[in-house]
Amino acid sequence: MKLAEALLERKNVKQRIDALAQRLYEDAKVQEGDKPAGDPVETLREIDQLIKDYRELIVRINKTNAEAAMPDGRTVMEAIAERDMLNLKYGILARLASAAVASKDRFSRNEIRYVPTVDVAEIRKMADRAAKEMRELDAQIQAANWNVELL
Repeated sequence: MKLAEALLERKNVKQRIDALAQRLYEDAKVQEGDKPAGDPVETLREIDQLIKDYRELIVRINKTNAEAAMPDGRTVMEAIAERDMLNLKYGILARLASAAVASKDRFSRNEIRYVPTVDVAEIRKMADRAAKEMRELDAQIQAANWNVELL
C-alpha cells in the first residue's frame, strides 16, 4: 500500500469512528418503553476495533514519514514540519497585513486616526512568498506520498 492510500484510509477510518460515536450518543438515551435504533454495546465494540485500526495506521504512517526520503534528501516528516511552519508564518503575516491596513471608520476629522507601523505591501509580499513555498512543498509531499510504500 502506498503512503497516500494509507492517508486516505486513515481519514476514512476517522470519519467512520466519528459517525459511530454520533450514533452512540443518539442511542444513549431513549424515552421509557422505546428501544434505541442500535445496540450501544455493539456500537462500542465496533468503535473499539476501529480505534485499534486507526492507531495502527497512524503508527505505520508516522514510521514511514520518519524514514521515507524526499528528492532533496530530507525525510517526509521533516518536509511536513517545514510545510506546517510555512503555514504558520503565512497566517501570521496575512493577519499582520490585515491588522495594519488603515481603517476607514473615521467619520470626522476630530476622531483618532490610526496609521500602520509596518510596510503592508512588503508584509503581503512576504506572505505571498510563504504561501507559494508552502504550496510547492505540499505538492512535493503529495508526490512522495504516491511513490512511497507504507512500512
